[in-house]
Amino acid sequence: MSIQVGIIMGSKSDLPIMSEAAIVLEELGVTYELTVVSAHRTPHRMVSYAESAKSRGIKIIIAGAGGAAHLPGMVASLTTLPVLGVPIKSSNSIDGWDSVLSILQMPAGIPVATLALNGARNAGILAASILGAFNEETSAKLSAFKESLKEKVEISAKEIETKGWRNT
Repeated sequence: MSIQVGIIMGSKSDLPIMSEAAIVLEELGVTYELTVVSAHRTPHRMVSYAESAKSRGIKIIIAGAGGAAHLPGMVASLTTLPVLGVPIKSSNSIDGWDSVLSILQMPAGIPVATLALNGARNAGILAASILGAFNEETSAKLSAFKESLKEKVEISAKEIETKGWRNT
């Protein structure tokens, strides 16, 4: 089976955040690749990655970046594939707002779906949702995943309710 999702990040220091996308994709049975592609330090690598992704079978790119966070937008400018941007609160970040705004405020014609700050897990779920619109097996796994979330909430609710947390 070919790789369906490319997960890229601007620096190895982003791996603790971006690995969350990989973990959820594994849970959902979606194939992925994970690598470092810096828009600023390796621009030729970024261009090569973005321009070859579609021909290699990738259907969605999840791009995480901190600071100026140009990676998602630059990749989106080089491919017609959907790009999901994950702003990362990095060591040189302004509480992550610089990253959020860099990814969020893309010019017309170069869209990037922007996730929450450090929201790589949701980026993986969104990628699976997009793929699931065209693949029944992925859709079924995603439905089961969401059902498990519902069950966890119901269990938590019962635990709290049986402890008598009521103001009567």
